[in-house]
This record gives sequence, C-alpha cells and structure tokens, in this order.
Amino acid sequence: MPSRTDAPARFLDLHVVQAVPFANLNRDDNNSVKTVRYGDTDRTRVSSQSWKRAIREYFQHGFGEQALRTRRIGARVTRLLEDERGWPADLAQRAGQHVAAGSSIKFETAKDSPVITTNAMVYVPESAVDELADLAAEHRDALAAAKDIKKSTDKSILPKDKIDGILRSRNGVINLFGRMLAEVDDAGVDGAVQVAHALTTHGTDIELDYFSAVDDVTSAWGDTTGSAHMGHAEFSAGVFYRYATIDLADLARNLGDDHAGARELAAGFAEAFVLSLPRAKKTATAPHTIPDLAHIAVRSDRPLSYAAAFEQPVRSHTDGGYAIPSRAALARYAQAAGKLLGGRGTVFAGWASLEDKDLEGLGGRIDSFPSLIDTALDAAYPKAGA
Repeated sequence: MPSRTDAPARFLDLHVVQAVPFANLNRDDNNSVKTVRYGDTDRTRVSSQSWKRAIREYFQHGFGEQALRTRRIGARVTRLLEDERGWPADLAQRAGQHVAAGSSIKFETAKDSPVITTNAMVYVPESAVDELADLAAEHRDALAAAKDIKKSTDKSILPKDKIDGILRSRNGVINLFGRMLAEVDDAGVDGAVQVAHALTTHGTDIELDYFSAVDDVTSAWGDTTGSAHMGHAEFSAGVFYRYATIDLADLARNLGDDHAGARELAAGFAEAFVLSLPRAKKTATAPHTIPDLAHIAVRSDRPLSYAAAFEQPVRSHTDGGYAIPSRAALARYAQAAGKLLGGRGTVFAGWASLEDKDLEGLGGRIDSFPSLIDTALDAAYPKAGA
C-alpha cells in the first residue's frame, strides 16, 4: 500500500520520467535546441516557462477556466464591444482606449494606430474582459462625448478604481501560477506551484536535419532543377526527468482556506503536469508520448527534487535505451534520500508506470495516473474522521 503518516501535508511533489523522440520542444532565439551542462555532460533541456505554458493551456482546457495575459487588454475590449455587442467601430475603439488608459498601469500610444497598449502585461480571468466591457457600457454616453486617447498624457474618463478592481480579479489558473502586477495595488498573487526545467537523464547530441521543399509546378513540368527552398533545423531525442511541486499552504491561502477548491485545483494541475507537452515543431515531429513513470509524494516538511539522481548520467540498458535505467535510477535515489532523511516528511508516496518490475523507494504501485493523483490527494486532504 502507498505510504502514509499522520503528519499534515504541505507540499505535493510531482516527478515524471518521459521518453521523447526526435523533437525540439523548446527552441532558443536561434531556433536551436536548449541545453544544459549537468554532471559534466551536455543534456537537452526544456525550460520551465515553456512547459508551464503547456500546463496552463492543458489545465485551462480541462478545467474550463480561461486566463488572459496581454498588453492589449483595450483592444480585446474593443473587439468584444464591436463584434458581440454591436457597438459602432469608432466608439468601441475609443472605449478600448479609455479602458487601457484608465488603470494604474502606464500606457503607450502607437504612431498611425488607434490601438494603445499597457506597459506591463495584465494577467486576468477571461471574464474580466466582459466586466471591463460592462464598465464601458455604464459610461457609454460619456465615452461618446469624450475624445480619443492619442498621447500618453491623455486621461481616461473611466473610473480608475473600478478598472483596477477588475484587474485584481483572479481565478484558479492565477491562484495556481501566481501573478506579478506591481503597478496595481494588491493585484500580485504568490504562485503556489514551482516548476523545474526538464532535462535529459543522460547526455544527448544535437542532430541537424537538412530539408528541402519541392516546387510542385517545377516537379510537374520538369523544365528546370533545384528546390524551391532549402534549410536545416535542430532536433534531439532523450528521456527527460521533470519535476514540479505545489505548496498546498500557499494554494489554500490564495483561495481563502477553501480546501475543497484547493484540492480541485491541485488535481487539475497534477493531471496537466503529467500529460501536457510543449507544442514547438509539433507538425514536423508529432512527439506525443506519455510519461514512462509518474511518482507523487506528499510531504510535510519541504519539497524534494530528485534531479540529483541524474547528476551522474545514466548509462543505456544492456538491450539499449535509457528509459529503464532512468526509472531505476530515480527509485534508487528516492530510497537513498528517504533513508538519509530518516524517513521524515513523507506523508504519502506512490507511483504509476509502464515498468513491469517493482520499484522500491517510490511507495506503493498504483495502476493508473488518475488513480495515483486521487490517492495522493486523499492523503493530502484527508476527510474528517478518516
């Protein structure tokens, strides 16, 4: 059975081992594969920012809550007013300008464009757009008589306190991932989740893929030779270790101690973390694997990453491949770390995997990822009297 103690839960640690074929999940500014040198070995890396975006998109789709990150909040309000509420284009444009100019965030005007942008990105629930449009509707007559915003010193006729109040609104996505918005008082939200950069458990080489594009007319006519376009792209393949943790206390605080809501958000994040995948180069590589292994630990003391399990890169299996030795290395390290810590801090530990052998050190084996998540959360949020 999965391990469990009576200590209060504080952190939900998520560990994943996942084999990814020929792909480039996360490119740098030169379209190159991102790497890191760890344990004196070059590894393929996927940044936490890249995977967090994939997690957010998966979470939003499954959870039914959308959040919007943009500097063009005014333009978004303009489009809603014009397309969905039938406002005249010029009045909808002016309303969007006054929304963007009316908050505590400074704004910029563009030459030869009526659209203005906020200097900082706002991060709000999608529903905030409707609320801002409602606010504009309340002041429609005043907007009709107002002037367009044409320079950064122009003032909005909309009430700043109400716009700022809408920008402070949040939903589950924001309560999980947090929000930095220093320009609006009390709008900042401390994120409850921490996501590590993913890295391969072994050394990797970067492969250059040369490609050419055929001109169909030239191919059909055969009157000349050569391709219409030539180029190359970088790719790699490997077995990744991925890690994230949820601070359950911070999440509860963000939700005003709504533990039922916190559990629901934690479950949604855990599923999104396990099953999401960045989408870069997806049409050229379709690298849609699932994790080989997911391990979840509920801890009472501090988060515990197992990245050090792979500081010494794993060697390929006798039959080839890195997945089997990576799963074994993770289990060995977890067992050794638990012993070194004297068994302290572990409220629950369990795992689900393609592995057909038992993996000591990871707690009890559970048949599926959904059951693993549910069992871990039962330990993190025990029912009264259980």
